[in-house]
Amino acid sequence: MTNISAKGRTGVVRAVLAFTFRHWAHQKTRAVAIALTISAATAAEIFVPLFAGRLVDALTADARDHALTLFAAMAALGLATVALRHFAWAGVVPFTLRIMGDVTQDTFHRVQRFSTDWHANSFAGSVVRKITRGMWAFDTLNDVLLLQLLPSLVVLLGTMLLLGAQWPVLGIVMAAGAVAYIAMTVLVATLWAAPASSLSNAWDTRMGGLLSDAIGSNAVVKAFGAEEREEQRLGWLTAKWRKRTRRTWMRYTWSGTAQVAVLWVVRTAITGTALWLWWRGHATPGDVTYVLTSYFVVHGYLVDIGYHVHHLQRSVNEMEELVEIHEQPLGIEDRADAKPIRITAGEVRFDHVTFRYGGHDTPLYDDLSVVIRGGERVGLVGHSGSGKTSFVKLIQRLYDVSEGRVLIDGQDVSHATQQSLRQQIAIVQQEPILFHRSLADNIAYARPSASQAEIERAAKLANAHDFIARLPRGYATLVGERGVKLSGGERQRVALARAFLADAPILILDEATSSLDSESEALIQQAMDRLMTGRTAIVIAHRLSTVRTLDRILVFEQGRIVEDGDHEALLADSRGTYRRLFDRQSGAIDDEPVFIDA
Repeated sequence: MTNISAKGRTGVVRAVLAFTFRHWAHQKTRAVAIALTISAATAAEIFVPLFAGRLVDALTADARDHALTLFAAMAALGLATVALRHFAWAGVVPFTLRIMGDVTQDTFHRVQRFSTDWHANSFAGSVVRKITRGMWAFDTLNDVLLLQLLPSLVVLLGTMLLLGAQWPVLGIVMAAGAVAYIAMTVLVATLWAAPASSLSNAWDTRMGGLLSDAIGSNAVVKAFGAEEREEQRLGWLTAKWRKRTRRTWMRYTWSGTAQVAVLWVVRTAITGTALWLWWRGHATPGDVTYVLTSYFVVHGYLVDIGYHVHHLQRSVNEMEELVEIHEQPLGIEDRADAKPIRITAGEVRFDHVTFRYGGHDTPLYDDLSVVIRGGERVGLVGHSGSGKTSFVKLIQRLYDVSEGRVLIDGQDVSHATQQSLRQQIAIVQQEPILFHRSLADNIAYARPSASQAEIERAAKLANAHDFIARLPRGYATLVGERGVKLSGGERQRVALARAFLADAPILILDEATSSLDSESEALIQQAMDRLMTGRTAIVIAHRLSTVRTLDRILVFEQGRIVEDGDHEALLADSRGTYRRLFDRQSGAIDDEPVFIDA
C-alpha cells in the first residue's frame, strides 16, 4: 500500500500541491482570472502609502490642489481594491465548490473499486472521515493559495521594489526581514508543527473508525451489556488523541510567538532606517510617513503570511490521507482492451487455475480444473477454509487468478469489464446487506429501471410481498442501516427478491437458512428453489440437507475438489468425505461437531 508519509514532509507537500493543481487545471480560465483579479486589487493597495507620503508633503507645503488630487487618487485606489477583491472572492466560491464536488466523486469512485481485501481491512468510518476532512481542506487551501498567500507575495515584492528604487538600503532591510520571517515560518510549520499535526490527524481518523464500528454494532454492544466497555475504549483513544492534539496546538502557539518576535525585530529595523535617512537629509517627513505606512501594510501581510502558512500546512495534513487514497492502486482493474461480456448459457469453467491470496506463498488452488454446465444447479460443500467462497469470488472476479483462466461461456472473465460481468451474476449472501433506503429501492437495486409492478412481482416470487404489504408504509418503508429494522428472514427474502428482479443467467446462493426459524426457512427454501429454475445456480451449502435436490455437488478440501457427484452417488461412498460430513451433521456418528462454513 502506498503511503505518501514515507516520502517525508517535503514529499507530502509536493504530492498534495500536485494533486491540488491537477484539479485547478480543470478550471484554468477561472483560476487565472481569480489570480489576476486579486493581484490587481493588491497592487492598488501598494500605491496608497506612496500617495499618503506625498499628501503629507503637499500639506506641509500648503499645496491644496495637489493635496486634493492625491486624496482623490487614494480614494479611487481604495474603491478599486474593494471591487476587485469582491470579484476575486466571489469567483473562488464556484471554483472551490466544483473542486470539492469533483474530489468527493473521484474518491468515492476509487473507494468503490478498491479490492475486497482493502475494504475488509478498512474501517468505513475512518474512510469517510478521510474523504470529508480532505474535501473540506480544499476550502481552506484554495483561499490560502489564491486569496491570501498570493496577495501577500504581491505586496512584499511590490513594496520592496518601490522602496528599493528610491532608497536601496530600505529595500534591502525590508527584503532581509521578510525573507527571514517567511523562512522561519515555513521551516517551523513544515519541520516542527506539521509532523505533530499529521499524527494528531491519524488519531482523529482512528477515533472516527472506533465510533463508527461501535455505533454500527450497537446491537451486539447491547446484547452483551458492553456499553461501559466501549466507552472505556473510546476514553483511552480520546486520551491519546487529546495528548497528540495538545502537542500540535502548543507547537503552533510557540511558532506564533516566534513570528511575533521576528516581526518586532523587522519593525524596529525599518523604523530605525527611516529615521536615519531623515536624519541624514535623504528623506522628508512625507517620505518617513510613506515608509512607515508601507511597513504597516507589509506588517499586516507578514502576520497574515504566518497564519496562512500554518493554515496551508494544516490543510496539507488534512488532505494527506485523501491523496494517499488516490495514490493506491485499485487492485482489480479493467484491462485497457476489456469488453462487455455476454452470458447466455452460463457455463463456468476453471481452466488449470492456480490462485493464492496476496502475500501467501502456498496457493489455495493449484492447477484446478472443473466445468459447471449451463443451467446446472451445483452445491459447494466442505470445511471452513476449504476454498468454497474463493471459488465464487473468482467467478465474480473479485480476485484475479495467479495462473490459468476462469471462463464463462468460453469468455475469459479477466478480459471482460467488471461491471458487465457482475451485472449478469446475481448473488444472495448469507447475511444480506440492505441500504438504509426503502424496501422498493432495495429490491430495485438489481434493476433501477424496474416498475413498481415488477418490484412487487419479484417480492411475491421471493415470498416477501405479504410481510411488506402489512407494513404501514409498505414498499416505501425505510429498512434502517444495513436493514436492522427487519428480521433475518425478512432481510433474506428482500435479498432474494432483488435476485429475482436481476434475472441474471448465473446465480450464487450463500445458503442462509440455518439460523432461521422453521417457517422462515421453509419460505426461503421455497423461494430459492423457484429462483434456481432455468439458470446456472451455485450454492455454498452450510447445511447439507439443502443440497440433496441439486444436480451436482462439489466437495472441497484444502483447495481441491475431492469429490464430484449428486447426493445419492456421494452418499453411497461410505468412506467418502461427503458421507462423513453428512453423517456427522445428521448425528449418525458421535464425533466433534463439524462446521460447514463459507
